[in-house]
Amino acid sequence: MNGASREALAAARESLDALTDNTPVDATKLADELAAVTVLLDREVSLRRVLTDPAQSGEAKAALAQRLLSGQVGGETADLVSGMVRSRWSRSRDLVDATEELANTADLTAAQKAGALDGVEDELFRFGRIVSSSTELRSALTDKAATATAKGALLRSLLGGKAHATTERLVVRLVTQPRGRSLEAGLESLSKLAAARRNRMVAVVTSAVPLSDRQKQRLGAVLAKLYGREMHLNLDVDPAVLGGISVRVGDEVIDGTVAERLDEATRRLAG
Repeated sequence: MNGASREALAAARESLDALTDNTPVDATKLADELAAVTVLLDREVSLRRVLTDPAQSGEAKAALAQRLLSGQVGGETADLVSGMVRSRWSRSRDLVDATEELANTADLTAAQKAGALDGVEDELFRFGRIVSSSTELRSALTDKAATATAKGALLRSLLGGKAHATTERLVVRLVTQPRGRSLEAGLESLSKLAAARRNRMVAVVTSAVPLSDRQKQRLGAVLAKLYGREMHLNLDVDPAVLGGISVRVGDEVIDGTVAERLDEATRRLAG
């Protein structure tokens, strides 16, 4: 997001945090209702254009949102959405993206309050690895001919009783309401959102063998010092790297693997 939308999203995040931090609101219910609003705004193009029309006053748009949502969602959700449409948005689509982010954040907040946020982060990462290694599963979850109900049932059979309820909810929502994103991109976005709940960055660490607890602590400390923020490590073991480790933080890759050094030597010899 750029310009006005970025500022509007920042304000919406603050409103959500204030609501979930200082009131006994049911964050899971809030997430469900915000997700329902996301579906509505995604489907009704003309509605979201009216709600983001810069020619209309913020109060008029907020009043419209209240009328539409009254009786359909709780007062907290209606107030959040009304506050969002008072803001200016660079694109009408940005309002949908922001509402979806707030829904996911509300679910993650519920997990954080239950002391389960770390587990949810790890489960999202592991599920992404499972999907990337199984062509059959990925095809089933992204099949445009399959119904959302069928995909949701498949995911619940895979995750039910094996993953935290928040993980299941987030993954089911992503798969059944992809909104044009790839499954991998959606899972990565959820992982980053989970890490942001503790003001942490996510580092994907690939090594030939599992790291010891001491190695993980030392690596986390080094990365935290390097980036100036606490770092959550998503650990992956891949014998193909031969030795050393590869670390990816966002778009930046720090590669210290034997395989990469061999590849570099080969490239130099070929040159």
